[in-house]
Amino acid sequence: MEYFPKDTPFNNNQAGAKILPWKRAIDLIGCLIALPFLILCTLLMAIITSLLSPGPVLFRQERVGFQGRRFKIYKFRSMHVNADTRGHQNYFKELVGTNAPMVKLDTKGDSRLIPGAWLLRATGLDELPQIINVLRGEMSLVGPRPCLPSEAELYQPWQRERFTTLPGLTGLWQVSGKNRTTFDEMIRLDIRYAQTSSWWLDLKIIFLTVPALIVQVYDTKIGRRSAAVSPHTAAPFAMASGPRGPMNER
Repeated sequence: MEYFPKDTPFNNNQAGAKILPWKRAIDLIGCLIALPFLILCTLLMAIITSLLSPGPVLFRQERVGFQGRRFKIYKFRSMHVNADTRGHQNYFKELVGTNAPMVKLDTKGDSRLIPGAWLLRATGLDELPQIINVLRGEMSLVGPRPCLPSEAELYQPWQRERFTTLPGLTGLWQVSGKNRTTFDEMIRLDIRYAQTSSWWLDLKIIFLTVPALIVQVYDTKIGRRSAAVSPHTAAPFAMASGPRGPMNER
């Protein structure tokens, strides 16, 4: 079914999505448990970023969520201010058109990153501020990752079915291989979740997230080591000279 024809613009008005009671309950309980951790991480990140890369600790970025509605997500800033994002956009286009694994540019040695930020991103801690989005009802703890508007424009009609559920901090794709899967496999996993979501599946995904993150840290570490041995495989992004700002971080 074609949910978002390419000639139809996405809705910019973020209306409250209808959330099943059991899902909202899991979200609120999870947020209450994670909130003290978020406060602690925010204090630590404020110190770290002030020393390594002066600028905002948090940034907001527009993403596409439930039924194609756009909203602003929160993240810990892990890149230098004014980092250029054109390399990421081109890289994503290549992944959409191939069967290559969805390996992050971090793995190849991304010079846009603040020193040590690869670990922050590999562990998913940079996404922790999205607890705010969950509390606001724009996201859930479990669901497809919210994509950029420029990425959503590349989706085929059947792939937009992933927008029929709230986006999440973690999801079926994340615990099913993530960076070892292709773009097409990611979409199919997201759609499967949207069609079969249940309280049991959400709890299962939440408990499987930590082991999945451990694997992701391992894969990233191995990839960075390989990139260091073979410098021509690295991704040396230049810093943009224009006033792009940290909002462009991916």
